[in-house]
Amino acid sequence: MAEGAPPVPADPVAGLVDIPLPPPVSLWPQTWPARIVIVLLITGLIAAAWILIRQWHANRYRREALVALDRITHGAPTQCDARLATELALLVRRTALAAFPRERIAALAGPAWLAFLDRSYGGGGFSCGPGRVLDAAPYQPTPPNAQDSSALTDLVRRWIKTHHV
Repeated sequence: MAEGAPPVPADPVAGLVDIPLPPPVSLWPQTWPARIVIVLLITGLIAAAWILIRQWHANRYRREALVALDRITHGAPTQCDARLATELALLVRRTALAAFPRERIAALAGPAWLAFLDRSYGGGGFSCGPGRVLDAAPYQPTPPNAQDSSALTDLVRRWIKTHHV
């Protein structure tokens, strides 16, 4: 080193001053209306989830009835099997007993039963269509033909899916 030269500091970074950092940004909204909207959205989501779960549980009997209907229709060797109409009649009765108050359903028979089925799904297929077979199916010695059996199965499936409780 030459004489008269200024001394070189040992650490050139030692004399620097740190820049102050800004405070961290909050993820929580800063305004009250935004906070209220978030609370309302969360409350709405919880309420919607609660309603959907209740509906899913309340419609369990429908899912079970549709599984039983598939078992009945696929378990029969032919569509015009004599047991098909009887099993469909029993399935509709059990489904109605699961969905509606027992006091209202258990005593219904004949045309009153068919009229109730029509009212509950908003159609006329039981009183005036292929559903008439359900009234006398357990007591009828002759099975319905294949076309009537297919229409009856479709009507029962539609009733299970769409009846109003």
